[in-house]
Amino acid sequence: MASMPKQLIVNADDFGRHTLINRAVEQGVARGLIRSATVMVTGAAFAEAVELARRTPALGMGIHFTLVNARPVLPAAEIPSLVDPATGELYPDHGAFVKRFLTGKIRLQDVKRECTAQLDRFLDTGLVPTHADSHQHMHVLPGIIDIILDLCLDHGIPAVRIPSIPVSLLATHPSNLGEQVGRTGLHVLAERARKKARALGIQAPGHFGGIVAGEAVDKKALRTILLNLREGTTEVMLHPGTSNEILIPATQWDHDFEGELDAVTDDGILQLVQEQKISVQNFRDL
Repeated sequence: MASMPKQLIVNADDFGRHTLINRAVEQGVARGLIRSATVMVTGAAFAEAVELARRTPALGMGIHFTLVNARPVLPAAEIPSLVDPATGELYPDHGAFVKRFLTGKIRLQDVKRECTAQLDRFLDTGLVPTHADSHQHMHVLPGIIDIILDLCLDHGIPAVRIPSIPVSLLATHPSNLGEQVGRTGLHVLAERARKKARALGIQAPGHFGGIVAGEAVDKKALRTILLNLREGTTEVMLHPGTSNEILIPATQWDHDFEGELDAVTDDGILQLVQEQKISVQNFRDL
């Protein structure tokens, strides 16, 4: 039996969050493997990201639904269960959100209102989203996945991210039991989300090669992913940027943004993709 081709989607998350993230996406398309990005409509550099997408036809742009770690689109009074009353912003991270979610303090109606408002802001640009995913993978939570898939169906968004990373993935090395349990939980929720998406005719890559516990996909990690790439389509999730010195305090996240940009623009990595006959695509190609 003939083998299936290997396709790669390298997606840059948090597009529009900061101008230096936008700059990295632009560089990653021009001289690297990036052909896909998901935009944070809540981001300070959203308008700039939209203009970049308009002038970069090779870049497919999806929506990065954001329920944590940002300002909401809607006033706090309209989505009270999502907003920290002390700050007027969405809760700071997935840990705080999931804790509230599991204790019944997150109202799905508020999630639906905010996600609809975020999608409306995207659609007001006139651009067509290639796919949907979410900040810190909140879209795979039970109930929330149904809201996201309904929005995709209603607005013709053809694909979603399924962040189903095998616990045994060679490119990752969970450092503690809590991390391993969290990764396993995400895997289970993601596979559940895949079944729901498939039942509705919404596409998703067959494999996920990003790192979900905060480590950067540096050159070594990306090379490992590429050498172990399976048949079909694999999405690799990145958070590239051009300056760690500026972006780490700006995002309050100790992440190697520069290392990921270096990885996807590295000559050796680009040569490996060519040697392995890997087709570099975006979500439109699904």
